[in-house]
Amino acid sequence: MKISYNWLKEHVNIDLAPEEIAEILTDTGLEVEGFEKIETIPGGLAGVVVGEVVTCHKHPDADKLSVTTVNVGGERLLPIVCGAPNVQAGQKVLVATTGTTLHTADGKSFEIKKAKIRGEVSEGMICAENELGLGESHEGIMVLPPQVAVGMPAQEYFDITDDYVFEIGLTPNRNDAMSHVGVARDLIAAHNHKHPHEEPKRLFTACTDSFKVENETLNIEIQVDDPVACPRYSGVTMTNVKVQPSPDWLKNYLLAIGLRPINNLVDISNFVLHETGHPTHFFDADKIAGKKIIVKKLPAGTKFTTLDETERTLSENDLMICDANGGMCMAGIFGGIDSGVTEQTRNIFIESAFFDPKTIRKTARLHAMNTDSSFRFERGVDPNATLYVLRRAALLVKELAGGEVSSQVKDFYPEPVEPLQIPVTYKNIDRLIGISIEHDRIRDILTFLGMEIISHDADGFTVEVPTYRSEVTREADIIEEVLRIYGYNNIPFPDQLRVSLSAVPQPDREQIQELTGNFLSDNGFMEIINNSLTRATYSARFDFIKETSEVKINNPLSNDLGVMRQTLLLSGLESVLYNLNHKNQDLKFYEFGKIYLQNPETQSKDVTKKYNEQQHLALFITGQLYPENWHVQQQPVDAYLLRSYVEGILRRLNISPDSLAAISATAIYFETGLQLESNGRRVVEFGKISRSVLQHFDIRQPVFYADFDWELVLGLIKNNKISYQPVSKFPEVRRDLALLVDESVTFAELRKIALDTERNILRHVGLFDVYEGEKIPKGKKSYAISFALQDDRRTLTDKIIDKTMNRIADALKQKTGAELRK
Repeated sequence: MKISYNWLKEHVNIDLAPEEIAEILTDTGLEVEGFEKIETIPGGLAGVVVGEVVTCHKHPDADKLSVTTVNVGGERLLPIVCGAPNVQAGQKVLVATTGTTLHTADGKSFEIKKAKIRGEVSEGMICAENELGLGESHEGIMVLPPQVAVGMPAQEYFDITDDYVFEIGLTPNRNDAMSHVGVARDLIAAHNHKHPHEEPKRLFTACTDSFKVENETLNIEIQVDDPVACPRYSGVTMTNVKVQPSPDWLKNYLLAIGLRPINNLVDISNFVLHETGHPTHFFDADKIAGKKIIVKKLPAGTKFTTLDETERTLSENDLMICDANGGMCMAGIFGGIDSGVTEQTRNIFIESAFFDPKTIRKTARLHAMNTDSSFRFERGVDPNATLYVLRRAALLVKELAGGEVSSQVKDFYPEPVEPLQIPVTYKNIDRLIGISIEHDRIRDILTFLGMEIISHDADGFTVEVPTYRSEVTREADIIEEVLRIYGYNNIPFPDQLRVSLSAVPQPDREQIQELTGNFLSDNGFMEIINNSLTRATYSARFDFIKETSEVKINNPLSNDLGVMRQTLLLSGLESVLYNLNHKNQDLKFYEFGKIYLQNPETQSKDVTKKYNEQQHLALFITGQLYPENWHVQQQPVDAYLLRSYVEGILRRLNISPDSLAAISATAIYFETGLQLESNGRRVVEFGKISRSVLQHFDIRQPVFYADFDWELVLGLIKNNKISYQPVSKFPEVRRDLALLVDESVTFAELRKIALDTERNILRHVGLFDVYEGEKIPKGKKSYAISFALQDDRRTLTDKIIDKTMNRIADALKQKTGAELRK
């Protein structure tokens, strides 16, 4: 964003060099990426002087050329051949003398040389407006008032002054600073803070008290059909205006920030936008059919031609400013070719509105249009500033184009936006900033930023935030504003730094994540990274997505990116589908990502209480285990393979799967599944995704999914003490049991009972067969289980082994009713 040094000084009476202003603005967070000295007119019109046409007659060999002699204050008259139709003897004109380099309005440059044109000598050029870079007009040469002195340099006549332009890298949240007034406000606050003993500087803004309705001869009604997309719309008419070039001061300001002057009406609209940060739009009132403005959306497929003569096809979401015949303007973005101001315009309708940011953003992205107006509406303008901006524009029109205000101000504003009131405590300011700041100084900083202290006491105060600061919504934002102006550089480093050291090494999150990722990559997995934003429609399609828990985006880029994801499952399945559609059938994916939940029960405005952000790890496998090969039989992946990866991750992190309780998964998106818990909290769940979920994505092959609560995993690592022991020198013994149990009894239950019964020499319990059939009673199943026994001190005897196995069998029978099969 470009800010003019000279323009800035119109709003703040501070005598500072450009370098000092750049430093102050950068310290406040408005980063000045650079500034440069510029000439408002390229070349500064050096070599261009005021001349008087002494003689003028037709060129003997060219019908459209004239041969003139011009007095430029030199020793002799200059012969100049001129092609302008309006050149006449006695005129005062601007002459570019030989050797002068001119810079035209379209950015080109050329040097004036002595030449022969159709046999006639020409020693200079009588200039038009666009040839000097002063505007767009090329219909004829510029004719000056007769009292202007011959020989006066054009630089002196136009009062050309140098300027400096700051290039500010504006962050998206600072919509209030998208103007010269907004930047001046920050500059004043920072300057007054640095000089507390001086008389405070004040922000100067144009007064609009002189605005008045002079007649009501041109009444144009306003009708807003979509108050969500257009919460406020204001307008007024003016009659008998005169379209003409802008005065030099206005041209210079616009040229300084890279805008070309067009005419007084267009220039006023641009000036008000860059002064206040609030766009306006001028319509030719005589072209408004039915004398009625209608703000609405037109049917999809409607054709509309914009000012750049491009025909665009509208979508059903594009907000339009219409009259009785159809669209006149793409709201907040770009005007139409049939309703704009021209040199013949005499009556105008001035629009000042507040449009919904996401509506403007969608239309601008869809049609690939990025205008100064859309840039500001997308980020949000002040809904309570429309009337001030409207009056400011109308008064400038009256000053520079004449005319009268010819209607009452029309203002559609059914639901006014009230300023937010935020309580702040000095205790929290000191805690977050790290030092204690004088209470009076804190309140002064906020006051200079345009905020109002409603009440205060020894503990804190309540501040009213103006509606142009829509991003300031909580106490922490207020404290940030104080710190921003107080200066981050003014926070001293303490002489001593205190840190808390733990005797137990803390797990390195990044190192653990890298370790896990390497394990998965070694096992053929590929990492995926999906967008944290997802479709709002998922909550209506899937019962496990709770709409009450959704974290919604205020201004989403599209409907497909309207909410934060509650699970890694759905975005992962989108990646699976994408690869399946590209004929990649055998997939192993993993993703480290965050999920986002809202606590619907809390009414707190504290985001740490209202929202919950959790780190998870997701695994996806589908297809065949091995690539197709003549000597390897195809083997589809299954839940058991996925479980091996899950347990492999836990063991790689020194977490014993045996230490976690295994129960059936409760998630409804599993057809069959298991979850491992620690103290009743789910560490990981895994299984086969249900067909109903896969059908939504049109996935026609089984997909297996695992979801780790990564914060719980890290907690288990933190509490897990690493112990080292030598490998036993004595042999391991294996015994097998075939157990007949009820269908409801799980292997996990049996394994836990066995390990609890024999803690000293029982090393491992494994399941190698499950049988359910005609040879066993109904309601029963048979487990074939292996038990590995080993003693680190001696070789196990048959007597000890038999005694241990009998004790385990008795415990299993007592607690589950398990019987040994003969």
